[in-house]
Amino acid sequence: MPYKFVEGLSVADVAFTAEGKTLEELFESAALATTNVMVKDLKKIELKKRRKITVSSNEIEKLLFNFLQEIIYLKDAELLILGKYEIKIRERNNTYSLVCIGFGEKLDMSKHELVVDVKAVTYHLFEVKNDGKKWTAQVILDI
Repeated sequence: MPYKFVEGLSVADVAFTAEGKTLEELFESAALATTNVMVKDLKKIELKKRRKITVSSNEIEKLLFNFLQEIIYLKDAELLILGKYEIKIRERNNTYSLVCIGFGEKLDMSKHELVVDVKAVTYHLFEVKNDGKKWTAQVILDI
């Protein structure tokens, strides 16, 4: 479930690529990367609270986009940062549905060193691919 930050892809934003053997692993990697853009040390996030996230779409790219937007929304609206994600994705009648249980805690400025404030996911150079062996995604976050 690795992810890596990509330098030079976007001047004023943060870019990363994520991968996974399954869609769930890809989405988990992308979620952890998004959180890691906001919080320096993911290990400092205690898994005290549970939050259910559900999104659906007829396109896998839109599903990932919406899911990452929910993670940013939780940080902004509830000051909730998540450090673990348990994800299930199902496809039925040409619609993908994601159910995620996220674990984390309220943002604590004395404990969680913030890196940047992510405003949103962008569609610029956004992509999700499957080469038959693994899923990959490229994401740029507006900061």
